[in-house]
Amino acid sequence: MPKIPFPKSKVSRVIAERELAILEKTYPHAVTALHYSNPFELLMAVILSAQCTDARVNLATPALFAKYPTPEKLAKAKQSDVERLIRSCGFFRMKSKNIISASRALAEQHGGVVPSQREELEALAGVGRKTASVVMSVAFEQAAIAVDTHVFRVAHRLGLTLGKNPRDVEQDLQKIVPREQWRHAHHWLIMHGRAICKAPIPRCGECPVNQICPTPKILARSLTARALASAAGAPKPRPRRSVAAKKKR
Repeated sequence: MPKIPFPKSKVSRVIAERELAILEKTYPHAVTALHYSNPFELLMAVILSAQCTDARVNLATPALFAKYPTPEKLAKAKQSDVERLIRSCGFFRMKSKNIISASRALAEQHGGVVPSQREELEALAGVGRKTASVVMSVAFEQAAIAVDTHVFRVAHRLGLTLGKNPRDVEQDLQKIVPREQWRHAHHWLIMHGRAICKAPIPRCGECPVNQICPTPKILARSLTARALASAAGAPKPRPRRSVAAKKKR
């Protein structure tokens, strides 16, 4: 099915705040779906989650963390052994190289401790802005908004942003969401994206925000246009001959 277009304009700040308030009420206990027991495990899990579902990562990390529970141990691992353990996460060669390299940097430059500052996190192999934001907000409870594919999609559909890239979306959300809620807001958007505002077609009929969200109208227009186009292009049915006409042949 063709992709549903994003709204072409932002909603007002009043509407944006109402949308976010509804999501906060709908997903009051939203947290990361990744399983971890310390900042090191969270960091490794987030690196592995690139182009992979959290559920798939959670299947791979128990064996990985059982064999390599610390940065010092993972830093000394053979890449082939790590590849075998994380193969199901996809891009396993690059990811294994990254988590070994990041672990080595943690062991040699940070005393085996995951740093809490963005610049130090982003200096680690496999860590970009989104990964750093997740670690900062989840492990260290700092004010940060992580923009993944769910946040990008849902923020656009709600009319919260027109940003062309994750950084633009992050900045737009920071202007709307109070700073003390930054670390929670992206979890509301992620949960909503997984449960209802799915790709490619959102389940607008079940959405608690559908009365003020601009996307249901876009979806309705899109479906109507396709239905009309389909009807216009459909072959006309051949007229049926009457029984009397058939007998005359």
